[in-house]
Parts: sequence; structure tokens; C-alpha cells
Amino acid sequence: MENITRGGQFLVKETKSEDIFTPEDFSEEQLMMRDSVKEFVDKELWPNKDRFEKKDYAFTEECMRKAGELGLLGVAVPEAYGGLEMGFVSTMLVCDYISGATGSFSTAFGAHTGIGTMPITLYGTEEQKKKYVPKLASGEWFGAYCLTEPGAGSDANSGKTKAVLSEDGKSYKITGQKMWISNAGFCSVFIVFARIEDDKNITGFIVENVPANGITLGEEEHKLGIRSSSTRQVFFNDTVVPVENMLAGRGEGFKIAMNALNVGRIKLAAACLDAQRRTISGAVKYANERIQFNTPIANFGAIRSKLAEMATSCYAGESASYRAAKSIEDRINARISEGASHQEAELKGVEEFAIECSILKVAVSEDMQNCSDEGIQIFGGMGFSEDTPMESAWRDARIARIYEGTNEINRMLSVGMLIKKAMKGHVDLLGPAMKVAEELMGIPSFDTPDYSELFAEEKEIIGKLKKAFLMVAGSAVQKYGPDLDKHQQLLMAAADMLIEIYVAESAILRTEKSAKANGAENVKEQIAMAQLYLYHAVDTITLKGKEGIASFAEGDEQRMMLMGLRRFTKYVNVPNVVALREIIADKLIKENHYCY
Repeated sequence: MENITRGGQFLVKETKSEDIFTPEDFSEEQLMMRDSVKEFVDKELWPNKDRFEKKDYAFTEECMRKAGELGLLGVAVPEAYGGLEMGFVSTMLVCDYISGATGSFSTAFGAHTGIGTMPITLYGTEEQKKKYVPKLASGEWFGAYCLTEPGAGSDANSGKTKAVLSEDGKSYKITGQKMWISNAGFCSVFIVFARIEDDKNITGFIVENVPANGITLGEEEHKLGIRSSSTRQVFFNDTVVPVENMLAGRGEGFKIAMNALNVGRIKLAAACLDAQRRTISGAVKYANERIQFNTPIANFGAIRSKLAEMATSCYAGESASYRAAKSIEDRINARISEGASHQEAELKGVEEFAIECSILKVAVSEDMQNCSDEGIQIFGGMGFSEDTPMESAWRDARIARIYEGTNEINRMLSVGMLIKKAMKGHVDLLGPAMKVAEELMGIPSFDTPDYSELFAEEKEIIGKLKKAFLMVAGSAVQKYGPDLDKHQQLLMAAADMLIEIYVAESAILRTEKSAKANGAENVKEQIAMAQLYLYHAVDTITLKGKEGIASFAEGDEQRMMLMGLRRFTKYVNVPNVVALREIIADKLIKENHYCY
């Protein structure tokens, strides 16, 4: 397993384009799967968008049943329990393409197949898995996940729901209140987290939804978006749960919750991808049809710029999402070949790349919000009307920055987990950070570099951006040590640097791989997108790097680091951003849909 990348290692190890997986590498089987999912969405979901906006909860449930009949709810479930046991990349692909039409359905799908089923497949005993998983995989039963409480949101381990052991030791009585529970209105089984006595950590339980057993539901919540996703409070009042329904061990609930969310995070990134493709396609079509000043508005630079930026973010986010998905799949397969069970392998595989899962959750959910916002703008007044699909896309996108851990929590986690990995010796950050410090003391090279090869300068810049991050994060760790997590604004700035590095590098490597396979002249739009994304990444890293440095360094140290930051963010040949956007927009407008 030595040659397999570890999570977070992208920062300190050069990744070659032939070593990453890209959407151009999908197998025939994966493409067929993608097409059948698209067919389901175009037939069942997209034509009925208005029903989802009118809070037709029964319709969401009906669509979920249909997805179950097609086997789509069991893609990640092992064959032994009635699933299709697809590889991790294929499960990402299904999640991506099934989620593009409406957030109501994608939330129901994600809550059921992810956090509603995963805790049992990943932590359940053989008996638990045999009893519950086949019904969840087929869609005969639906699952929901009860973690959040009125007083326990981001601080998930602070829940007050109690589990009290009966005198005969055969069951627990669960009492408490859960809120924002997706699928609550039509689920058959809850994963419930409760505290036993005064345990430090919560414990997970599988609880069947039998109203007579002390379970009541609040009314459907009135929400900004995802209007036909069933979201209710759930009240447990002395709900009796047999001891054999405890998940994993006592006090293991927090760990289960966090690991289930890791999978949820990367799948949420996937769930924001086809939504962007569809939003961009809708915006391009409108821009081509809408005539103002005697010409389609697609001919105006202001509109072309928006379309190019929307496409670039979508392409880069997609590149990073599938790169990470394949890293996870490789890790899972390596564990299985060493004799680990499917359960153990999947858990460890996803946990290894928890940093990337958090990075993607933040990056792609924010791209989707920007994409739908610009979609509204391109439609103008029509975009603000419920008669076009832009306003619902914008409303549905908003929740993606909140659930599965807010983007603030995920930003801090990404840097926090990276530092923990370094402390454990899993990723050597210290060595490279020391090298950067030495380099700052040295004299920079004034040789004229040879950038004749495609992406030579861009790859050099990625290397320098990594140095900028190591400089800022390395000095921050030295300065604050274990107290670093008290400096949230600094962590947030470092996280933004980390996110941009991973996504920009992914876009460049994907495009380089494509260019080697198909010839650079045939992927000139993709090259332009990779260059445009990097240009923005350099700007973000400059801004956040300055903010970070100024927050903890002063005097000579500050001057030295700011000089380093300038050196690490400097282009020799500044890209012509306007020309890049024109190249990207030109093809989109000709093809009349998102074509990358």
C-alpha cells in the first residue's frame, strides 16, 4: 500500500496527471449507469419540478420508491444485503446525476442512501445488516438520521437525548427531541443518537418508526428551499429499543456520526455538480434566445464572462470530486486486498480522505450557490420569477452550505485534520515547511524559466502556492501550537488557501491528462478553464495569505513572509483573463449547453 496516496498528501507530494482519475476515464459500464440515471431524472423529476416546489411530499416519496425499483438506492450497498456493491466512483456518479433536477429529491436520496443507511452498513452487526439493509436498499423502507437537537447543532456531541437501560438489561428507553430530520415524514427506521448516563460521547441506535412506541413527529417545517424534502422534528418519549439495536459500542456514536458525515460530504459535493451543469445549460439557452438591442444577449461580454466563470467552477469542482473519489476507491480496494472486510475497508478508506471530503463539500456547495445566483442574473427579471427554474435552484442551493457540517466547520476541520495527520506522522508537513523557511532566507533564482511545455508555468505556480500554504500554516502551528484552534479566523484563511490548491491542481492535472490523450489543440477550452481557475486561486491565496500573516506576525518576520507570499504568487506571464473567458464562452454558446 506504500505507493498509494494518503489523504492531505497532495500538499507535499507532486501528483502526476497520469496518476489521477478524471471524468474522461469513466468505463463503458459507468457511462451506461450515468445515462440510465439521467433518463430517470429527465422522465420522472425534471418535468415535475412544479410539484416539488408545491410541497408535494407524497410525490417525493413516490419518486424515491421508483428509484428503489431501479436499484438506485442500493448502489453503495454490498451484494450480500441486496445492493449493487458498486465502486466508490460509480456511487459518486449516481449521486451526481440523480441530484441535478431538484434539491428536494436529492436531499431525500442523500439522507436515505448516505446517513440513513451507511451507519448500518458500516457499523452494524451481521444481524443488524441482514435485518435492515436489504429493505433500505430496495426502497421498501426509508431511513432517516436523528443527530441534531434544538441545543445541539454544530456541537453535535452535546445532545441531551437520553437512553436509559431497563432493569432487566434487555432494552433502552430513549427520550428526547430531534430537529431538522430529513425524510422523517415517510421513514421506517431512524438512526438515533442518545447519551447513556453521563457518558462523554453519544451512542447510536437503530430505532424503528412505530408511533405507538412513544414516537411523535412535528409538523413539516416551512423552508426557504428543498420544499418537498420532508423535514420535521421527532420526539421520543420512553421509546423502547432492544439492546441488540445499539450501533457499534456504547459511546461510539460521535465517531459513527462523524464518519457517516465524511461520506455525506463528498457525496454532497457530487450532488452539486449536475445541478451546476443544468443551471449553466439553462442560462446558455436563455442567453442565446433572449434578444436585446437587436442581438442575443449571449453576444455581450458581460454575459459571456458570467457563463465562462460558471463553467470554469463547475469543471474544476468536478475534476476535484472525481479525483478524490478515486483516491478513496483505491484505498478501499487496497484494504480489501489485504484481507479487510468491505465494512472496515470502506470506513478506513473514506476516513483517510476526510480532509478532501471537507474541502470538496465547501468548494462545490459555494460554486453551486454562485452558479444559480448568476443564472438568475442572466435571466434578469425572468430569473426572479417562479416560472423559470433559476430561483428554485438558488433557494435549493442555500442548504448545501449548512447541512452535513456548515462550511465554517468544514473549513476548520480541513486544516485541523491536516495538522493532526502531521502530528501523527501520516503526512510530513514539518520537513517541507522548514525547507520553505530556508528558501525564504536564500536568494531567489533569476534564471529565465523554460515554459515551452503545456502547463509548465501553471504547475510551477501550484508548487509555489503549496509553499505559501506551508509558510503560513507552518508558522501558525509554531506560534500557537495546540491553541491554534482558538484562532478561527486564521484557520478559515488557511482553509481557503488549502481548498484553492486542491481544486486548481485537480483542474490542471485533469486537463493535462486530456491534452496528452487527445492533443492540446482539441482541448483548448479546458486548458482555458484550468488557467482561469488557477488565476482566481492565486488571487484568493494572495488575499488570504496576507490576512493570515498579518494576524500573527510582525516586524521583520512579517516583512519576510509577505515577501515570500509575493514570490510564491507571482506569474512570469500573466494570463489574459478576458481572452480565456472568450474561448470558454464561445464553445458553450455554440453548443448551446454545458459541454465540458
